[in-house]
Amino acid sequence: MPSDDLPGPDSLLRRTLGEWRIGLVAWRLLVLQSADPAVAAGMSQFSTYRAHPWRRVQHTMDSGKRLFFADREGLRREVARLERTHRRLAGTDEQGRPFTALDPAVRVWVLVTLYECMTAMRDLSGHPLTPSEQQQMYGEFRTVCAEFDLPDELFPATAADVPAYVRRTVEERLEYSEAVRYLLFDILREAPAPRRLGRLAPAWPLMRTVVAHLVRELTLADLPVAFRERFDLPRTRRAALLSFTVHRGMRVLMSALPENRRYRTPLNGVPSTPRSPAAAAGHPSGPIPGRVRLPAARGRKGADSRPERLGAFFRLVLDQTGDGRIGSADLQAMAHNVCWPLELDAEDEAKVYAAFETWWQHLRTGMDADGDGYVTCEEFVTATLAGIDTRPDYLQQGLHVAVRAVFHAVDTDGSGHLCADEYRTVFGGSRVHPAELNHGFRQLDTDGDGRITEEEFLRAFTDYFTARTDSTAAGQLLGRA
Repeated sequence: MPSDDLPGPDSLLRRTLGEWRIGLVAWRLLVLQSADPAVAAGMSQFSTYRAHPWRRVQHTMDSGKRLFFADREGLRREVARLERTHRRLAGTDEQGRPFTALDPAVRVWVLVTLYECMTAMRDLSGHPLTPSEQQQMYGEFRTVCAEFDLPDELFPATAADVPAYVRRTVEERLEYSEAVRYLLFDILREAPAPRRLGRLAPAWPLMRTVVAHLVRELTLADLPVAFRERFDLPRTRRAALLSFTVHRGMRVLMSALPENRRYRTPLNGVPSTPRSPAAAAGHPSGPIPGRVRLPAARGRKGADSRPERLGAFFRLVLDQTGDGRIGSADLQAMAHNVCWPLELDAEDEAKVYAAFETWWQHLRTGMDADGDGYVTCEEFVTATLAGIDTRPDYLQQGLHVAVRAVFHAVDTDGSGHLCADEYRTVFGGSRVHPAELNHGFRQLDTDGDGRITEEEFLRAFTDYFTARTDSTAAGQLLGRA
């Protein structure tokens, strides 16, 4: 069924997926996907969506651009990246059932729900696709999906078969899991302020209550009838009115805007980016240790600030899954955030993951006092302080292994130092002010030669862990959220 040519700038697929109003069905898409038991298990055990929801959404949006708006080289590289990432997402769920993110049926469901949500967006707006348009867009969609090399028989044969496929999957496979419940009712009520709010961020605690309510009502109104009926999620009259008003209003608004304002992604696609600092510099995600503002320790003058600083590091950096403890999945998530913007090949990516696994094994061996396979904040702070104070090589066995791996991954030209562009790859992005980047770079560049050596990079992390006061360049290392 798929053709040999990828969808072009004027394709129905790009025009539908590229519109800003696709965001109106984004939460609907997440709910449908997370209702698959394998997806829910992967989210529970590996995902950072609880602790870092906006970063997780950004990663998903970036991946979508690379899949549906890139040339074939970029598409294939993104498919390979996703397969390497998903290969690591496997285990046993809470009911003892094995799962893997590479299950073909699961991957097909995740892909088809994206197409289904595009058609739902048009239906809900009062301007549905005609049957011939549906088939056209489905053919364009399947052309992209062909790069995943999934069995054709798992996909609906035609666009007309998609509703039956969705209904059958809802009835036979999907579950109302904790992940679904959390997405619908809790995540936005607990989410930190998005960086895009800027100066409005202090008002977020009040705003998010309203935002959470509106998103929940809109999503419940827009979910497929079969899904709402199976899991007893009623569509109230108020929610139906909200859906009618929002979707039709946005259709009218979008149609009145010029094309350069109507689309969130350029229709002519995104370039096939090489592995280079310039390509990665604009990526908003943060690698180790993440773009978070760690609070300065508050205590009496001259007091040891390490316990509070290490506790903040645990909560804001190490605990990627947001469950109050760290395990292998948290360190692997940190490795993922390092690799995501760098366009690493499989061998270099594997080195980063291996280094973070080494760090985790060092943490687990010395800190998991009760042997449950996890480390709590108290265990981390206590054991780290004891290790630093009694063993000069303590950080070399874990933290330094991961930090050196990050340095070599970011040092894309193999020069042995980080220039300003490479530094931006680690700590920069479109949401970080250039002045902050320049200041941070100067703080780490201790000899002032305009570049950061591996030892300077390593020393900043070491100082953050070991300095008894906060008057250290390491305070600049962690940036801000």
